[in-house]
Amino acid sequence: MLDIGCGAGATSFALADRVTPAGHVLGIDISTPLIAKAREFAPRHAPVSFRLADAATAPLDDGTFDLLFSRFGVMFFDDPVGAFRHLRRALKPGGRLAFVCWRTAQENDWGRLPLDAVKDIVPLPPRPHPEAPGPFSFSDRDRLTRILGGAGFADIGIDAADHAIPFGPGETREAAIDDALAMALEVGQLARLLADQPGDIRTRAADAVRAAFATKPGEHSVMIDGASWIVTARNPDN
Repeated sequence: MLDIGCGAGATSFALADRVTPAGHVLGIDISTPLIAKAREFAPRHAPVSFRLADAATAPLDDGTFDLLFSRFGVMFFDDPVGAFRHLRRALKPGGRLAFVCWRTAQENDWGRLPLDAVKDIVPLPPRPHPEAPGPFSFSDRDRLTRILGGAGFADIGIDAADHAIPFGPGETREAAIDDALAMALEVGQLARLLADQPGDIRTRAADAVRAAFATKPGEHSVMIDGASWIVTARNPDN
């Protein structure tokens, strides 16, 4: 199995628990720190290894894998058709592709809620082109179908999945909200938006985002709305 965009290895380890005795999982990611963590955390003797590389171009032997898998790791390809064509060649005939990707930002609280909260405090940046590489670039079902079909995949399935996501774990409700706010301020578009703002603007923005998270349910975590596609496809037999 090939785990694309494996990060620190959580999905690779889960896949390794499911392979046959002769099976093996290769996790691949472009992040040096995350690959280092994956190698550090890998259970001893587990059938898993990790490679620092870009899956879109990494040398992969033809017909090697039974399964290509990814959890939110395939939306960043500059040339998605070319990347998936390259990856498909590494699949055995009849091999499967399975990945999950985000739907639109408006359907996902982690992408929508913080920016909505600060829109009257700080000017929001222009929305990126919907097909530009990024977390929501595969939000359009028809585009996904075109990409995978153009890469040569067959039996393409795209199913919607709506789920609550625990965001900001904490020992108490207040701690969970504080943790959610800290996460929103440290990474992602909100962090970039506020990076050069004066202190009073940052404080007002933080208060607004905290109030927005406080509207979401949860006791020891803020439960935010998540919306994704579960995508499957098959490499033709010949």
